Order: sequence, then structure tokens, then C-alpha cells
Amino acid sequence: MGNACSSSHSGFVINLMKFFTIGQREIVLAFKMTGIDGVVAETREQVLDAFNRITGKGGTANVPTDEIPRVLILTEQAAALIEEEEIQWQKTGKYPLIVEVPSLDGHMKGHKTLTEAIREAVGVSV
Repeated sequence: MGNACSSSHSGFVINLMKFFTIGQREIVLAFKMTGIDGVVAETREQVLDAFNRITGKGGTANVPTDEIPRVLILTEQAAALIEEEEIQWQKTGKYPLIVEVPSLDGHMKGHKTLTEAIREAVGVSV
């Protein structure tokens, strides 16, 4: 799972974070081309099952704790299907951290872009 790898710079070993993607087929395939694993899930049941497996909460096949990714990338559409579960997970402060990305159609209505979110959070235009 994920793209755990390390590189050495000036004698230090840097372990890169593990990532995992859940969402539409095209987005998951695009991330797989960069070395990030994922699962295609487009219904609430599929998204919730994948989310529960990846977070170690259950599902059809639990992921071992040492294999839980550090960052879970959800398409906005997938996140919208499990909004309540995502919010509850974020409140726990556990890994994986959740990042939402737009689909190929762009941002869903009502979702902020990353630039807008940063501007709102820190008051600085990026």
C-alpha cells in the first residue's frame, strides 16, 4: 500500500509519508500513475467500506495498523457521501489526515479551493 520510500540528503534519511486515494476511477488512476495506491469507490457503501478499512475501523478487510497511511486523499464527491464519518474521524486527531481534492469536473458547489481555505485560515493571499 502507499508510496513509502525514503531518500538521503546530507546524511539524514527522510521517510516520505504514505498516501492512499478513495474516489472516482479517473482520479484514483491518476494518483496510481504517481505511485499512490487507491481504490475506486463511487457509492456511499463503497466509500464507507474503503474509509473504514483504511482507517482501521473495520470494513471487509482491515488494514494492519502499521499500514495505515498518513494522508488519505478523498475526492470531494466521495467525501460528501461520508461527511459525518469524515468529521468524526478528523475530531480524533489520528492518522490518516484527510485531504479533499476536486474531481475532473472541478470543485463541487460550495467547496472552497485550497487557496481560499489558506487565505481564510491565515489571512494571507497565496
